[in-house]
Amino acid sequence: MPYELQALIGSAELLAVAAAEVPAARLSPLSQGLALIPATPAFLSAPQLGGGDGASGCSAGFAWFPSGLELRIAAWSKAGPVVCVEADYFGGSGTQRAAVWADGRLDLGPLTSGEFEPFPPEGSPISRALRRIGARVDAGCADEFEAVGLAAHSSTARWAMSG
Repeated sequence: MPYELQALIGSAELLAVAAAEVPAARLSPLSQGLALIPATPAFLSAPQLGGGDGASGCSAGFAWFPSGLELRIAAWSKAGPVVCVEADYFGGSGTQRAAVWADGRLDLGPLTSGEFEPFPPEGSPISRALRRIGARVDAGCADEFEAVGLAAHSSTARWAMSG
């Protein structure tokens, strides 16, 4: 089964403020007090992110960033850490990338795993970034990715519909 995700993750309170600033944002709750804003085409093209200018910021290795997204993430991260994630899997193989902004700057990453590349002992890029913002592995969960509920939907579009 394919899985693809491009999103911002942070505390539910912080991302509610971010979503209020960008009307195209759709906020989806996760567990452990976290929430997710899926990087939908509407969100990425929002004028508040500079998305209407056709320029890509290509920041931290995320080629889908509109030119102003990193500036907004940096500003939001002054109130609390913000994680940017992407994952693309099909048939058990794929790629992951994650980065954490805190205190107005890139604080961790980008962490990347390539196709067919095993995760290091400290975990997948997304789990490591989630751990950095306080996520923990609950009983019965394999890692932070599963513990916060990122397996609930298999695509960015489905996350947008769940908000």
